[in-house]
Amino acid sequence: MRFINAEQIAEALSWRELIDGIGQAFREGVEAPPRHHHSMRREDGEATMLLMPAWQERGYIGMKMVNVFPQNSAHGLPAISGVYFLSEGKHGRPLACMDGSELTRRRTAAASALASRELARKDASSLLMVGTGKLAPMLIEAHAAVRPITQVRIWGRNPDKAKALAEEYADQYDTEIVTDLQTAASTADIISCATLSTAPLIKGSWLKAGSHLDLVGAFKPTMRETDAACFRQSEVFVDTYAGAKGEAGDLLQAADEGVFDFSDIRSDLTQLLRGEHPGRSSDEAITVFKSVGASLEDLAAAIQVWQSVGGDS
Repeated sequence: MRFINAEQIAEALSWRELIDGIGQAFREGVEAPPRHHHSMRREDGEATMLLMPAWQERGYIGMKMVNVFPQNSAHGLPAISGVYFLSEGKHGRPLACMDGSELTRRRTAAASALASRELARKDASSLLMVGTGKLAPMLIEAHAAVRPITQVRIWGRNPDKAKALAEEYADQYDTEIVTDLQTAASTADIISCATLSTAPLIKGSWLKAGSHLDLVGAFKPTMRETDAACFRQSEVFVDTYAGAKGEAGDLLQAADEGVFDFSDIRSDLTQLLRGEHPGRSSDEAITVFKSVGASLEDLAAAIQVWQSVGGDS
């Protein structure tokens, strides 16, 4: 069995090909059971183990194991780490073990960009990045691959991380660190949130007409990045219905507050990409995409990596 490291994965996954590949997986469908979600008590706080299997009817089989340790930030370590196992589908033989962290952050950003390509206005040029973790640079690059982004504003709790991220992309975009989140959100065409927040960061009253809100964090019911008003006035789309109903903290808490009902969801990515829903209703509409991650995204990315490095099925 071959090990494929983070550098090889990054080289194999160009944004446009990865976005298209994940889109194809949503359109065609794969077998993707609900992910296993296990809470683990550790000495310095709670951690989470995620197990995410998926397989093609006549093709590849894969599973990702991810460990989420929010407390790692205090040690200067990434909050998310994991591995991906890919097998061939005819006899079930293992083919490769891949760096799961790199695979995850790239497929996560690609899924957000896929939704942005379908939902954000075609002239969207300003991006507000909320969060400065390992996902943030990927989200900036992925959104810019599908929309004409020229301006990137960055907000984060750690000023040094925000500064470093702004400097990293200063030669490609008009970058700026912001501390006034309300003002930044009220002027952004696309807002992308990737945090481990348990309290609202973005409020619905701040969103301007025609904007697109991309919510990547809040993958547990106890987490949230927005207040309920973000959904009351918006057209809401999700990656999968099962994931949204089971794990999307923003939506679950808004529903508990009586402001949102899951029947209000316009469509998931499968329906959207198959043309079963038209997407945003007008240029003035506010669209929201809430993702918690889907194992078919990992499988699509892993297959692309395997085929790129010259592997045989």
